[in-house]
Amino acid sequence: MECGLVLQGDDVCGVEHGCFEKHSGAGARVEVVVQVEARCDTGCMAAESVKRVLVYRLGSLGDMLVALPALHLVAKAFPDAERVMLTNVPVDAKAPAAAEVLGSSGLVSGYLRYAVGTRSLVELAVLWWKLVRLRPEVLVYLGSARGVDAAKRDAAFFRLCGVKRMVGVPLTEAMQQNFYGNESAEGDVEPEAARLCRNIADLGEARLEDAASWDLHLTAAEHEAAARAIGQLALGLRPVAVSVGTKVQAKDWGKENWRALLAKIAAESPGRALLLVGSTEESEASEFAAEGWRQNGGGVVVNLCGILSPRESAAALARAEIFVGHDSGPMHLAAAVGTPCVAVFSARNIPRQWFPFGKQHRVLYHHVECAGCGLETCIVERKRCLMSIGVDEVMEVVGSKL
Repeated sequence: MECGLVLQGDDVCGVEHGCFEKHSGAGARVEVVVQVEARCDTGCMAAESVKRVLVYRLGSLGDMLVALPALHLVAKAFPDAERVMLTNVPVDAKAPAAAEVLGSSGLVSGYLRYAVGTRSLVELAVLWWKLVRLRPEVLVYLGSARGVDAAKRDAAFFRLCGVKRMVGVPLTEAMQQNFYGNESAEGDVEPEAARLCRNIADLGEARLEDAASWDLHLTAAEHEAAARAIGQLALGLRPVAVSVGTKVQAKDWGKENWRALLAKIAAESPGRALLLVGSTEESEASEFAAEGWRQNGGGVVVNLCGILSPRESAAALARAEIFVGHDSGPMHLAAAVGTPCVAVFSARNIPRQWFPFGKQHRVLYHHVECAGCGLETCIVERKRCLMSIGVDEVMEVVGSKL
């Protein structure tokens, strides 16, 4: 379907998927109509006729989790099709692969992986051949916003692979931006999960407020593994789950802050169990922070760092009364299973884009002049946005949740 971009119109539609078209009728007044090269290749193909769908999604733990509502929507739109995810090889040892996150959820039936950013013609040719052999009839694009030109290049590559129908390729600025387009009490910035679903709205309504849209379909075995690792004693002590680790320096609140915070939580709510969640590499920092808990009346400490798989960790977080941590994969896991989160955020991203979705969560975010910088390492400002968040400020929010 070719789409014309309508500019300066009083009545436009299609913001849902980034294509704009003229309306007729009362109130419709369009001053300028401009044809653009971008195509909206949503196509019109009956779901029952589609045998194979390619889902394009890169990233690791948090990236896969914020895409859950979109993945559920794809599964609902194409229930009988083979749904194969094209994703990346993890770029960090601590980053789990997509298959470790989605597991036996049934949302995806298989995976194709490639090295992100490769310039190797051989590797690109191998990827092209794999996709040609796969012969997907529909592409559902759930990539991050990297600019319209990058999206056009991606669309051209997938066409070269023989894909005829594409849904969600962000070929307009409207599809690239996390922006609702109208003032609201919560502000204009749109969560990334909402942007992804808006871009594929032709497949149906995502219902982000519905807990079922975030369901990881954890198995009984995964729940049992989590319960064994936590232990019956800790399960009976209203656990508080904490993750102090992060792969990104600009997100790191500091182990001294975490130690001081855990001391305050233990003193104000003694006897609870503490669940430490994260990767193996984060175990030492977690134990350091837990000393504040142990020294101030806290109950049993269970260090789960590196012991459980991502999905088993989700099952463990579902047993917690509250989660406290950074902007991180474990935070998104806790949010996905419905555990209320208190999250300490840097301002490297715009507000709300990566916040845990749902009204039960609380986020501490200080807006500074350099907000939205996107830095992974902050030297000049010394993480001013993050380090200006005080322990007492976080404790006040945690206390209101316990």
